[in-house]
Amino acid sequence: MQEIERKFLLKDNSFKKEAYDSFYIKQGYLNSHKERTTRIRITGEKAFITVKGKSSSSGLSRFEWEKTIPLAEAEELLKLCEPGQIEKQRFLVKFENHTFEVDEFYKDNEGLCIAEVELNSEKEKVSLPAWIGKEVTGDLKYYNSALINKPYTTW
Repeated sequence: MQEIERKFLLKDNSFKKEAYDSFYIKQGYLNSHKERTTRIRITGEKAFITVKGKSSSSGLSRFEWEKTIPLAEAEELLKLCEPGQIEKQRFLVKFENHTFEVDEFYKDNEGLCIAEVELNSEKEKVSLPAWIGKEVTGDLKYYNSALINKPYTTW
């Protein structure tokens, strides 16, 4: 239940032609405290509740617990969430032996694109595609839970 990932900004949107799948995500936060977050997410006809802990000092890893919940319950829970929601399209891109999840944000976070890659350990090496830009791993302002309180369009 430990999530280990690196996050990056993008140089361009050429990742789209390499994506093998994409889907729309809508999510809100029941709790967006910096020590822990509780997220409700709807992806197509599936829904999830996720609890995440505080990031490690490196920003690479943190506790994550996620369970599938009924879609109708998720829709009701979204009504209880803190103000602001995240809406984004997620693109899946395979590069060498990793899958990059690239999120293109909409509405209050329009113009922001972030790529994430999950790792098996903090020391795992990963090759980066040409469209990867600046690394933002551990930069709290790029966390989805922070983007509901201070959206990208207000920076």
